[in-house]
Amino acid sequence: MDISLKGKKALVGGSSGGIGKAIARQLAESGASVTLMSRSKDKMISIIENLPTNLGQEHQYLVVDFKDYQAYKVIIRNYFKKNTIDILINNTQGPEAGGALEKNVDDYQTAFDLLFKSVVLTTEFALKHMRQQGWGRIVNVASISVKEPLNYLALSNSIRAAVVTWAKSLSIDVAQDGITVNNVLTGYFDTERIAQLNAKKAEKLGVTASEVRSIMENNVPTKRIGKPEEYAYLVTFLASEKAAYITGTNIPIDGGLLKSM
Repeated sequence: MDISLKGKKALVGGSSGGIGKAIARQLAESGASVTLMSRSKDKMISIIENLPTNLGQEHQYLVVDFKDYQAYKVIIRNYFKKNTIDILINNTQGPEAGGALEKNVDDYQTAFDLLFKSVVLTTEFALKHMRQQGWGRIVNVASISVKEPLNYLALSNSIRAAVVTWAKSLSIDVAQDGITVNNVLTGYFDTERIAQLNAKKAEKLGVTASEVRSIMENNVPTKRIGKPEEYAYLVTFLASEKAAYITGTNIPIDGGLLKSM
């Protein structure tokens, strides 16, 4: 199956590394012009230099810090004054790890700004053009923890659950406009984020990070952690015309890790 995104413009959050970087690359390889978003200007410049342009793509970057919502609001508003997009990949860095008893109400407010308000705001700006043209793709990078909460990720569990239920409501409202809205529930992928979480868990348990990773791999039915490019294949499909009848879904990509239906 050939997936062509030629002529489409995509905005990809958290795209200086890990899953976001892999998504940006695969979208570009399928023909899309991509705007990267992250805190790391140097990394984004390096990535853009290696993105394909053989189909006439023009790539750019946007330096943002999703943790600073007020500053992000100004930057993203200014971006949409000059740009329109067809594909929006809502992806931010995760909040600090920790259990429910370790977090207070201010921590939840910070996580809400990071994971929820930034997603809703960006989507609001993107939707204007999508609705006018009668076509759009919105993919939210979420987590399997919205179905089976991980007790060391209390903030992520809570706020990402809000994102996926909001997305379901939105998908119904914009379906007649030719816009799809889907959530990808992320399992274990070989990224800097998973390495950081493993290091923190290892310190807490008094074991090595490699031991934590080994346990993690053994818990996955496929006995391995996913590759970011495997994630990107799914997102690119959801961003294409081929997935026009898929909307309002929560799609796990986890090597079979989720035990629930």
